[in-house]
This record gives sequence, structure tokens and C-alpha cells, in this order.
Amino acid sequence: MDFSKLDGLIPAVVQDHVSGEVLMVGFMNQAAWDMTRRTGYVTFFSRTRNTLWTKGETSGNRLAVRDVLVDCDEDTVLVRVRREGDGRVCHLGTVSCFADRDPGGFAPADPPTRSLAGAPIPRSARAGRARCRASFPGGFAPAAPREPQR
Repeated sequence: MDFSKLDGLIPAVVQDHVSGEVLMVGFMNQAAWDMTRRTGYVTFFSRTRNTLWTKGETSGNRLAVRDVLVDCDEDTVLVRVRREGDGRVCHLGTVSCFADRDPGGFAPADPPTRSLAGAPIPRSARAGRARCRASFPGGFAPAAPREPQR
């Protein structure tokens, strides 16, 4: 892991290993990473308290590591976990720290008129994207996973 880019810290995105829901984001330093690997429970570095803390050590809502993915730059991890306790991960009492939408109302950008290679995108394709966006005014929802075809 490359702890050199953010003053010795790496972001750790925590995801429920069954549902895929993003539960929280915390930071790890080398000691937190080592403790997580040693104990099998997610440990973070608290930037405000300047100390290690294992999620759930006081509440009982621990995060048992099921899998860890490292990004291509080796400076961020995705930690897939099994929630223990009542399953509420956020300190506000919700399952996820990502329970609220952007209060400013996120609006997607207008569709591009040129591809990344610089070629013009036909007007019909741009119109199709606009129709698609209009069909989902509240945003896009991921499709349910499908069984692979055999």
C-alpha cells in the first residue's frame, strides 16, 4: 500500500459484502491497515482524535472483513464487510453514512457533442441521451443483477 500521498493515510471505502451498499468511508494509516489485517475487523485512523479506532468497539456494530480490493494506484481500498451488531454503521444511527441526497440537487451535465476522440456525436444520439435523462428525473438506479447466460 502507498501511504505516502495523503500524509500517511489511505481512504477506505466500506461496502456491505452482500448488498453492495456503500456504508462509510474512513482513513487508514499503516498501523490501522496492519491491525485490520491482523484482527479481521476494520480499524481506522481518527484524524480528529489522532488515534486508531476499531469500528464498533463501543457500540458493538463491528465490521468483519470479508474481502479487500486495492485500487490500481495502491492508495485506496474497498473493504467488503459483514455487519455485526444491529447493523447500524453510521454514528447517526443509520445503516449507511450515505443516507441523504445532495441538498443542492445534483444535476447531470449536458451530453457532450464530441466523443473523447474528438469525433462529432450524432444529434440523434444526443437526443436519445436527453430522452433517457428525462425518463429518470430522480436519477438512475442500477439494474438488478442478472444470472450469467450459459
